[in-house]
Amino acid sequence: MSSKAQEPQILSVEEYKTDAKWLKLENIKWKDQEGKERAWEVANRTKRPKAGVDSVHILALLHHPSKPVSTIIIEQYRPPAEATVIELPAGLVDEGEDAGTTALRELHEETGYGSGKSGEGNASVKEVSDILVKDPGMSGANMRLVIVDVKLGENDPDPEQKLDPGEHIIKRVVALKDLHSTLKDYSKKGFAIDALVSSIAQGWELSKQFS
Repeated sequence: MSSKAQEPQILSVEEYKTDAKWLKLENIKWKDQEGKERAWEVANRTKRPKAGVDSVHILALLHHPSKPVSTIIIEQYRPPAEATVIELPAGLVDEGEDAGTTALRELHEETGYGSGKSGEGNASVKEVSDILVKDPGMSGANMRLVIVDVKLGENDPDPEQKLDPGEHIIKRVVALKDLHSTLKDYSKKGFAIDALVSSIAQGWELSKQFS
């Protein structure tokens, strides 16, 4: 960056008029590092909770007495991708919730694990990430990654999902050590792979190579 460079600056945000209920299209006018005015089209959600976070994605760590540590991935058809996507359990943050509360609720609904509430059941929040952006070239959408520990007994049954009407989600438990190869298999079968779960799997593989 040259000595004359300046901090980028947002000048104005104009919302295009549409009939969309959940998303809005905006035109951002901004000034770049050289002082040149530019325009950028962006899609955002129409509402964001006061906490400032749109959604959470959940990395569940299943601890079993006699099995390797596993996680949960889901299969869900996503119309924008025109494909069934392999991704982590996730959900929007409701007004008044923090990320941990949302994560426990969504984990219970989409996978059946835990009780859906803090301090109850066998699931607990281990870590909450900083706010992460998802696709900053196209949207201001953001999220937190929430790591949840799930303590299992030797003979615990596979819990039933608590899906809302109209939700069609298939869950799958995968050993962390097999996550990378499992995603490769899904890709070969024509499934789309979510970038976040792929990054986690790739990071796990790299940690094994350099540990």
